[in-house]
Amino acid sequence: MAKVRKNKIIEGVSGKLGDQLVLRLRKDGVTIVADMPDFSGRVFSEAQVSHQSRFKLGTMYAKAASKAEPIYARLAAGTVKTAYNLALADFFHAPVIHGVQRVGSRLEVSASDDVWVARVVVKVFDAGGDVLAQGEARQEDGSVWVFALEVEGRLMVEVFDLAGNVARWEG
Repeated sequence: MAKVRKNKIIEGVSGKLGDQLVLRLRKDGVTIVADMPDFSGRVFSEAQVSHQSRFKLGTMYAKAASKAEPIYARLAAGTVKTAYNLALADFFHAPVIHGVQRVGSRLEVSASDDVWVARVVVKVFDAGGDVLAQGEARQEDGSVWVFALEVEGRLMVEVFDLAGNVARWEG
């Protein structure tokens, strides 16, 4: 792979060059020259087929979300990434729960995502597994979400990102 800069002959060109080279134009104006890939005779494993299926779902999400969700365009502004790239990456990365702690009658959840934590849901269960209370936590400060605990019991916290990925914590 070669990067082409300031070459008047192929500046801004993209596509195939015969059956040997592929030229790709990046968002920052740099042209990439690479060998033509050869996929003849390739056999995919079950894991690869599964990933290809998930990637297809991701591209469907990214096509729609990159236009419908302005946060992707805002995050892409000023970078070489596009809103589509960010939406696709978001599809593949679930949010992360960094910590859950009781502080008096409050439950504080620290969570983050590569794009945005859309919501945090808290459920409180009794010993038999019945739901005693449930609701959405409210964002208090950056990555901290707060839920008022009115009853005691086993907790389950679910953190959702914009792409619908979920991280769960139980305790």
